[in-house]
Amino acid sequence: MQNLLKTVAVCGVLITAALSAYAQKSVYLEEFTTTEVAAMVKNSPSVVIIPVGGTEQNGPHMTMGKHNTRVKVLAGKIAQQLSAAHIPTLVAPVVSYVPEGGINPPTEHMKWAGTVSISEETFKSMLLSAARSFRQHGFTDVVLIGDHGGYQTALAAVEATFNKEKSKTRAHYIADYYRATASTQSGYMAALRAKGLSDYDIGTHAGSADTSLQMAVDAGSVKVDKFAEAAKSGRDGGTLGDPRAASAALGQIGLDATVKMSVLAIQKAILK
Repeated sequence: MQNLLKTVAVCGVLITAALSAYAQKSVYLEEFTTTEVAAMVKNSPSVVIIPVGGTEQNGPHMTMGKHNTRVKVLAGKIAQQLSAAHIPTLVAPVVSYVPEGGINPPTEHMKWAGTVSISEETFKSMLLSAARSFRQHGFTDVVLIGDHGGYQTALAAVEATFNKEKSKTRAHYIADYYRATASTQSGYMAALRAKGLSDYDIGTHAGSADTSLQMAVDAGSVKVDKFAEAAKSGRDGGTLGDPRAASAALGQIGLDATVKMSVLAIQKAILK
């Protein structure tokens, strides 16, 4: 009996250690081996998040990879919470090439140096191919989240096209990810107004709302000493709003809301 109890105890320790190691493992697909991914999808429902960013101008005070950095970090937090809720979730590589305006002649963000743009059809085709790849490998749910407003309708179209193919794998466009911070009715916008920020301060691109979010994710990608220049140059410099009231503390409000709303929306979508 004592030997049996010792064996059970040892097994319990090994199982606990294994579970602990799994819990601490990265949620980013790129950091797994192919055998680890195969084992994950083999015996249980599994989710993969395709995070969509963009490479665009963000005024003189924020780096051009803003959307890419932000969506990767937030997708990771979302995946961690889903996995903790017994919904195994991985995060695919960030899609950084997205529609940003016409190229020649340049329109929208393409008017500023460094912006990279692709056509909407190319964008949708790329996302569909990625989703089909994950379907081929056994993922049951493919989640699409996007950090930039310009392609939200394209993400919804990809979801619709993919799901018409009628397979066991389903695609889910999560509008709440973007809505959590961009909607004028969001709790984030209300919190900024409660702090005394005007709608002009908050802005719609690279203003205090946008800049605060980025400061909370990666302060090093924000140049505080350029805030005054951004405010002065305004639309001509690529800034719609005034970033001078921005802070990481304000941005954290938006980030927390985005993760919370996205997790709830994903859970609801995959449990339908």
